[in-house]
Amino acid sequence: MVEKAYKFRFYPTSEQESMLRKTLGCVCLVYNKALAARTQAWYDNKERVSYKQTSAMLTSGKKQEDLDFLNRVSSLPLQQGLRHLESAFTNFFNGRAKYLNFKKKRSGGSAEFRKSAFK
Repeated sequence: MVEKAYKFRFYPTSEQESMLRKTLGCVCLVYNKALAARTQAWYDNKERVSYKQTSAMLTSGKKQEDLDFLNRVSSLPLQQGLRHLESAFTNFFNGRAKYLNFKKKRSGGSAEFRKSAFK
């Protein structure tokens, strides 16, 4: 089976640009919180945190008042960021990569939308 990836250039309206900036910020925040939780769990108890556990943390975080803004963006890029974190940790533990760094807000960021995100 051949998978295809498409890149598109688009010129968003001001509303779309605002929503994209919010989405990128939320993806960065979720990624960094999950990375911090995984790092803390490893240093404290030498235990690995799985994607399923970080996804559960995301779900519970969306119910908190201080993180309720996560409900205003699409959940697919947030979950995809956690999947990328999982694969990065797999590569690290298999010796194929260095330890992960936190995402920086100033680097622009990225978000991945799957096919199911579109109508």
